[in-house]
Amino acid sequence: MSYVNTLKMFVRVYELGSMSAAARDQRTSPAVASSRISELEKHLGVRLFNRTTRALQPTEHGSLFYDGAQKILDAIAEAEAAVGDATQNPRGTVFVGAPLGVGRRFIAPHVPAFKAQYPQIDVRLRMSDRIIDVTAEGLDVAFHLGILDDSTLKLRTIADCPRILCASPDYIARRGMPHSGTDIVGQKHDCLNLRFPGAKEFQWTLDTAEGPRRFDISGPFESDDGDVLTGWALDGHGIVMKPVFEVVEHLTSGALVPVARATPPMPIQLSCLYPHRRFKDPKIRLFLDFMIGRCKAELAARMDGVSFPGMSNTRKERSAEAHDSGYPPD
Repeated sequence: MSYVNTLKMFVRVYELGSMSAAARDQRTSPAVASSRISELEKHLGVRLFNRTTRALQPTEHGSLFYDGAQKILDAIAEAEAAVGDATQNPRGTVFVGAPLGVGRRFIAPHVPAFKAQYPQIDVRLRMSDRIIDVTAEGLDVAFHLGILDDSTLKLRTIADCPRILCASPDYIARRGMPHSGTDIVGQKHDCLNLRFPGAKEFQWTLDTAEGPRRFDISGPFESDDGDVLTGWALDGHGIVMKPVFEVVEHLTSGALVPVARATPPMPIQLSCLYPHRRFKDPKIRLFLDFMIGRCKAELAARMDGVSFPGMSNTRKERSAEAHDSGYPPD
């Protein structure tokens, strides 16, 4: 298996553009990674990468060899998967990525149950609210919460998730109740936003009577961890936009209250992404089916009978709420 491991190392170095990153990915040292690439170059008689102090760039030979190496590894993975499928004894490791809130609430709690049901399959869960590059990070499965750009990855939709704008009663008592996105911007409310390198949502898209509209929000705090934003909102530091399932307990208890009810946020989608070829692997299919089923059940339980002003999905409902509460629609 040494040559196969060397090919795996080469592919990860090529995809990550870093010897040290590939070494971490393959759970070895940079010295071992460098040695394997050097041995491969000696075996092939060509240079696969141009090395500088700042970058690692594949040569033309490196790019050609990557395509062939990837096909070899895919063929081995398919052959192993076929054996696992035939023996009904799938084994191996599933590498999974998920947003922090989704991972903590819906994925991590069910990993032990999956392992108990399929003891030969290991799970490596990586959680982050930043944008995840499935290919670059070597993931088999990535859960995604938000609006998806065009992608070559396969997609399985889990659920549409309503969002809500909310703040603590202390914040509302201090700054007043905004009734719409226009109020939030015009009254210069403190908004708590999720931001990280590569983030695209620097505005809040709210559903107005005229349709979706972007509002330029601002505030003194921002974080790349959605649960940190919830904590700040609970402490009275501003308005936060959250999927309802993440704050339903706080809304039910009154620790957070809906704001800007006339212009609720657009709902987002919880989905699962995976490279097309990975779905042929039985351990990936089993993991997807297991976790998607658990996610749907957990979401349904959390949202059963839940309805808060400001999370309605139709403009007609929002107009009625605004009228009944004395809040003018935007």
